[in-house]
Amino acid sequence: MEVKVLEERKNPLLKRTELLFEVAHPGGASPRRSEVQGELAKQLKVPKERLIVESMHARFGIAQTRGEALVYATNEARDRVTREHILIRNGLKEKKSATPPTPEAAPTAPEPAAAAKPETKPEPAPEVKAEKPAEPKSEASHAPKAEKKGEKKGEKRADAKAEGKPDTKASPKPPKET
Repeated sequence: MEVKVLEERKNPLLKRTELLFEVAHPGGASPRRSEVQGELAKQLKVPKERLIVESMHARFGIAQTRGEALVYATNEARDRVTREHILIRNGLKEKKSATPPTPEAAPTAPEPAAAAKPETKPEPAPEVKAEKPAEPKSEASHAPKAEKKGEKKGEKRADAKAEGKPDTKASPKPPKET
C-alpha cells in the first residue's frame, strides 16, 4: 500500500492542515481507514490521534482510493471542530449504546404467572353476503345525456321568463364596435 499526498492546505483558523491523498493498492482490496491513518501519520510524522481521515472513495476499475484527511495542531482543536460520527469512525471515540446499561447485581422481580391472564376466545369470521345479480338496464337510461340537459336548461329559461326575470344566457351579446 502506497500513500501519496496530492494537495496540502493550511487552515490556521481551525488549527489544522487539510490533505487530499491517494492510495495505490494493486492486487488487494480497498485499504481500511485505520491502515491509511497509520501510514499517513507515519509519513507526516504526526501522532495518529491528531490525524482524521474524513472520507475515502475507491475509484471504479482502478486499484486506487482517493480521500481527504485533516491533521490538527492539538487534540482540543480536533474535538472542538470534528463531528462525533467521524471521531467514532476513526476509532478516537466510543459509540454510545442506544440502551442504558443495566446493573447486573440488581434483583429482578418475578414475572406474573401465565394463568392470571384472562382467556380470550377467537372471534368468528364475518359472514359474506351474496350479491344480487345485476338487473338489465332499460333502453330509456341509454338516451344521450345532451338531450336531457338541453331539456332541463330550456325548462329553467322558460320558468325565468314566466316569472319576469331577465334571461342572461339566452340573449346574445351585441357585437362590440371598435
